[in-house]
Amino acid sequence: MGWIPAFAGMSGEKTKDRLVYAAVWLACLAPLLWLTWRLLSGDLGANPIEALIRQLGVWGLRFILLSLAITPAARLLRQPRLIRFRRTVGLFAFAYVLLHWCTYIGVDQFFDWAAILKDIYKRPFITIGMTAFLLLIPLTVTSTNAAIRALGPVRWKRLHRLIYLIAPLGVLHYYMLVKADHRPPLIYAAVLAVLLGWRVFEWVRKRRR
Repeated sequence: MGWIPAFAGMSGEKTKDRLVYAAVWLACLAPLLWLTWRLLSGDLGANPIEALIRQLGVWGLRFILLSLAITPAARLLRQPRLIRFRRTVGLFAFAYVLLHWCTYIGVDQFFDWAAILKDIYKRPFITIGMTAFLLLIPLTVTSTNAAIRALGPVRWKRLHRLIYLIAPLGVLHYYMLVKADHRPPLIYAAVLAVLLGWRVFEWVRKRRR
């Protein structure tokens, strides 16, 4: 019957997978919905645009770190199925970073390219942030299975190791723009150090086998 939901005829496992994916998507969208509500209700302070730009960037960084946390979590918890969510989380990381920059360029600067280029040139934290954003683009474009086949697994993995540069640049960008309380970016730096340290440990352990 046409009105029955599409997952009604699926096996229990497929239905569960669909529901889990839906939950992941909703969880990833929740910060954006929350920020939108705060913006519309006037709850973002005296400078809502600046607050929105910053919060979008912070959530982009959080999702980058979360994408890096999935592999160690999957191995330590012995839950390899967690890996399937890494792509989704990574795409949402790019989406939040893209919204971060679009809000800065289109809403804060009103597409004043001369002022934007001046900012990029004269303010190092913007230069670093823009570099991280540009490096994210090829990772997003090549996130499909077709791209993996076209590049080959080896070249694809080499390209996606750029995330190990992008993440530190994102943390540094955040640290440099904060004027008072540096604790949040330092916490993210510590989390990143643990995630990268785990990967170094795993690499050394495999080399010694």
